[in-house]
Order: sequence, then C-alpha cells, then structure tokens
Amino acid sequence: MSSTRIIAIANQKGGVGKTTTSLNLAAALALHRRVLLVDLDPQGNASTGLGIDYDQRARGSYSALMGEEEPTSLPQPSNVPQLDIMPANADLAGAELEMIDADRREYRLHDALQMIEGLYDVILIDCPPSLGLLTLNALVASQSVLVPLQCEFFALEGISQLVRTIERVRRAFNADLHLEGIVLTMYDRRNNLSALVAEDARSFFGEQVLDTLIPRNIRISEAQSHGKPVLEYDRNSSGARAYQALAEELLKRQHGKGGL
Repeated sequence: MSSTRIIAIANQKGGVGKTTTSLNLAAALALHRRVLLVDLDPQGNASTGLGIDYDQRARGSYSALMGEEEPTSLPQPSNVPQLDIMPANADLAGAELEMIDADRREYRLHDALQMIEGLYDVILIDCPPSLGLLTLNALVASQSVLVPLQCEFFALEGISQLVRTIERVRRAFNADLHLEGIVLTMYDRRNNLSALVAEDARSFFGEQVLDTLIPRNIRISEAQSHGKPVLEYDRNSSGARAYQALAEELLKRQHGKGGL
C-alpha cells in the first residue's frame, strides 16, 4: 500500500484563498517532502501561480480524467525543488459534461493517481469552486479534505454543505475520506471581524480548525502575479512564514497517524 497522502483543498465558495493555499502550501511542504500539485480548477490559477506557461499545459489533469495519456507522463517539474504540478488547461472546463456518461466517472482521477502516487509523499488537489463532478473526483481520490475559510462576513455559510458532501462521498464512494482541517485565511489582526469569525469557527468546529492563521499579505498576491509561490518571492514575508507554519502543523498532526 502506498504511503502517499492525498489531500483535496476544497470550498465551493470562491475567493476564499483556495488556490493561494494550494500552491503556497505545496511549496512549503516541498521543503520537507516530495509533492505533486494537481490543478483541477478550469481557471488554471495554480498553474499560473507556479509559472507554467499556457503552451506547457496541453497535457495535464484533463488528460488524466479522459485517460488520454499515461498518468506517469503528466506531472511536470516546477521551479520549486521537490514540487511537481499536473497543470490545467481550457479543455478542463468541458470535462464535467464529457464525463456525464463515462464509465467510472467518479473514479477517473482516483484511477490516474493510483498509478503515480508512489512517486510522491504528498499530493494536493486544487479543486474548482463548486461541488460538481470535478470536485467529486478529487474527493473520491483523496484521503482527506483541507478547507480554506476566509475571515470575512458570511464565511461560515456553505461550510455545512461541504461537510455534508464529504459525508455523502464517504458513505457512497470513499470510506477513508475525512476532514483534514479548516485553515483560516485572509486574517487581518487590525479588523475585529477577523477575530470574531475565527472565534465562531473554533467554537463550531473545535480542534478541526488549524492553529495557523494565514494573514492578508500583499506579498502573497505579488508573488502569484510573478508566477511564484510566496516562499520563492519573499521568504521573510508574513505570508511565507504563515505557509511554512501551516505545512509544519500538518506534518506534526499527521506524524502520529503514519501520514505526511
């Protein structure tokens, strides 16, 4: 049995820092482990954030879902040591329609990753901001789900729907699936609302909320515009330090469970 840990990073609400968390957590984990980031969002922002040009995305997660290529040939190296990416291209936008009548449509990504997971210690899947067939494929392929939750008004709305979806997937397709944790993003210490949202999340979800807070930090946004994780762009920024802390917290949490 492979020791690879596969984690879906999901939230059906957009603008919560999902892709930002995916690519920066991947870069931080790559300081310690061999990591693959699977870009399953048709917008392809994770691919852009790692500096993957559009002409380098012809083969990637769409090919994996459609069974067009040998899965082992699809990951490509990023500029970050120990971090590979399976990029997304525009074809991914039509994948859900193409898979409607496909055999094992919920297991397409699972089957592809089974063939390559032994090459990596951790596989992170950046999901689209919806609970459609692409996200379902990610949940079926994963052992756990990490949920970014922005520290803003209405932040907790929709999380209960995602938790119910995780439970339905666990019952119907993937008995091993569980909630890895909730990571609070866009935290602003100058804003009382951020503290209130964090307090509400911890009172409702308890220890499932990770200790690490991801702050609002302009260096994170600047890094993505340069096609780099914030660790590569400004290692000493508060954003870079936060994602390093998040990676270390996840490693510590999983150490006793035989994962990561």
